[in-house]
Amino acid sequence: MTAKIGSAATAKVVKQPTGGTGMNASLGALTAGAAGVAAIEAAQVSAQNVAADLAERSSTIKYPAVQVYCDKIVNNLKEKFRSFSGNVQMTIELRHSQDRLEGLQDSLELYTDAAAQTLNASRGDWGDGMFYSGGYEVSFGSVKQGGKKFIQVAKVTFEIGVSRS
Repeated sequence: MTAKIGSAATAKVVKQPTGGTGMNASLGALTAGAAGVAAIEAAQVSAQNVAADLAERSSTIKYPAVQVYCDKIVNNLKEKFRSFSGNVQMTIELRHSQDRLEGLQDSLELYTDAAAQTLNASRGDWGDGMFYSGGYEVSFGSVKQGGKKFIQVAKVTFEIGVSRS
């Protein structure tokens, strides 16, 4: 049952970045038409937890890349007589790469802000017994060699409440 819950939650979150009120709408509002920040296409969003260097070796990656995956499933039986009543910890991992170091972190922060605004706009009932209350945590990794020359990763971690019979 936990595998199905993790997969179902991941499928719900994958729809968030490219939807009508997704990251692209937030990016447009944040940048106000400024050049240099590309929109997120559906092909750039994937539902897997894979290291950046492995992803680059196995296929062609278009940056920015968005990886969505389930980190942890906790069935703490908050509701009596439910087979699952707990939380699913999800991560949206944003990877940005460019050939110059200047502006890399600024661009990544814009994509991260857009992901956070998308989550803020989607608070509430997600259907299928899932709901998002609105909390999240953001962590930024250091710049490393990879991608087009330099790559930096940000992780947005949040919990989805799940209640199923």
